[in-house]
Amino acid sequence: MTKMTDDTIGIDISKATLDIHRLSDGKTMSFSNCPAGFKALSRFCAKTAVARVVYEATGAYHSGLERALGAHLPLVKVNPLQARRFAQAQGLRAKTDAVDAKMLADMGNAFALEPDEPAAEIQHDLKELRSFRSGLIKDRTGIMSRMKTQTLSITRRQSKARLAQVDKQIAEINAEIERLINSSDKLAHSMKILRSIPGVGAICAATILIEMPETGSMDRKQVASLTGLAPMTRQSGQWRGKSFIQGGRKIVRDALYMPALVAMRHNPDFKAKYQALIKAGKPPKVAITALMRKLIELANALIKADRNWVTKGA
Repeated sequence: MTKMTDDTIGIDISKATLDIHRLSDGKTMSFSNCPAGFKALSRFCAKTAVARVVYEATGAYHSGLERALGAHLPLVKVNPLQARRFAQAQGLRAKTDAVDAKMLADMGNAFALEPDEPAAEIQHDLKELRSFRSGLIKDRTGIMSRMKTQTLSITRRQSKARLAQVDKQIAEINAEIERLINSSDKLAHSMKILRSIPGVGAICAATILIEMPETGSMDRKQVASLTGLAPMTRQSGQWRGKSFIQGGRKIVRDALYMPALVAMRHNPDFKAKYQALIKAGKPPKVAITALMRKLIELANALIKADRNWVTKGA
């Protein structure tokens, strides 16, 4: 049984509720996923010395909890896939809110998971803006796709009007993201460092700062793994399978793709690496992925060293 001085609480988060399991005594509770529920959860956690409060990343549903209690409780956000694998290893087949809450508490205790660094309020705001911008980009892509098959003047006219509106909204969101980043000396300085890397534009740099605030505090392997760009080797006995990438923060990977293509064409170092990989028989997709990894490793190294990119020979 978990000691009262090192208690673990698991939370299964849904749109409406927070289902709680306290590992030390098996106590279960359910709170509303709203400000009143967050206050009640805080009081519940105050009744014992809590080492960690474990929950899965659930998109928009966990953001309120993080904003309200990130600075007050030892929150630990885990990857849903890793949580599901842990449940499978335990032989759990049932999937209910109560079962998931207990499983998350067991997982946190088994691995002695350390609490996450509380995100600053500006980080929450930037993440909401980034998420909203992604929705607008999807809207824009959908409108442009539909316009290719539209023949009626009224549908084309309304599509063009909607496209102009979306473009205006994207510009407004971009401006607000830029304003918030510039309002923070630390973020503004990191942005300047990232923008010094050939191929890394404002959107890519902002995405890295928003979705991977740990950049600059990790080693090469850690940053590649967190981004999901570290190759996974498959082998068993004499058998050797192809390596692949998976997991990590897909949003950051997506943001790195176009900068990697630009760097491949215009950055001598990246161009040479790409050509060497192709010459070694690597498929173009694998070579581009390697450049994406090189980019995020470089971004991490430069922020850690607090210096801008300098072209060799310059």
